[in-house]
Amino acid sequence: MKKNDIPQDDSALADISREICYAQNESGEYETGLSKGWEVKKAALDLAWEDVHDRIALAKKQVLNGEKSPVYFYMELKLMDVQILAGYTGFYKWTIKRHFKPSVFAKLPVVKLEVYAKIFDITVDELKNVQ
Repeated sequence: MKKNDIPQDDSALADISREICYAQNESGEYETGLSKGWEVKKAALDLAWEDVHDRIALAKKQVLNGEKSPVYFYMELKLMDVQILAGYTGFYKWTIKRHFKPSVFAKLPVVKLEVYAKIFDITVDELKNVQ
């Protein structure tokens, strides 16, 4: 591929990152060039983000239906999983899974709610009231 032919198709990450590609310059020598992305990569990223948005919407629905606690919703919203959340909070993974139950979440002491709120960068009131 010639350096002038490096794809520059916009994607979800176009303004955030660039990818290094090797291409031939005018002399036929290989050198690096930056690409914003290309159509295939854009399609894959768009599909992945669609899945993320679907998971967040489902988590919100589950919280509003009383099936899950707000901890679950904010974990999904912040693109975390139980392992990552356990690392940030210092809580055991099984403890966090218990906190996903609305009945358990309702009884959590303020100290634990503050830990979650700090990790999710929200207030305790926002944590308690998903809308």
